[in-house]
Amino acid sequence: MHRLLPGVTVAACACGGATKSATVAPHSAFPMRTYYKGLLRRGPAWTATKTPESAVIGAGQLAHLQRMAACGKLVLAGPFEVPDGAPADALAGIFVFDVATLDEAIALTRADPAVAAGRFTMNVEPWFGPVGLTCDGAEPPTPGARCTE
Repeated sequence: MHRLLPGVTVAACACGGATKSATVAPHSAFPMRTYYKGLLRRGPAWTATKTPESAVIGAGQLAHLQRMAACGKLVLAGPFEVPDGAPADALAGIFVFDVATLDEAIALTRADPAVAAGRFTMNVEPWFGPVGLTCDGAEPPTPGARCTE
């Protein structure tokens, strides 16, 4: 756990590795900034049934995620385990966008083929995290990469 301010503790995070625990100096030594967090939920067109259409949508979603990552606009993304019997609008995943505005994060969300098809919905809101948030093994943005089709 990290202590940022008196009485405020946050968990350390790591992607693909062990969680690290360390003591850090006061807030000024742990600069924070705004990212945009998107929580993905099952949408009105969700079905667990595998069809040729759902496979195309899933492949399109993966390509969209890869484009956003290549542009440096998507820091993290991943699914949640959804138990059998979960509600129709169960929480399904998380995205963390590194973009300038909420409107840009929403536009990237709307360009996701699975969201556009109604298989998922996403609520996007500001989230404060450490400056330089990334995962181990993340590639730097690809120069000239297109973030949308």
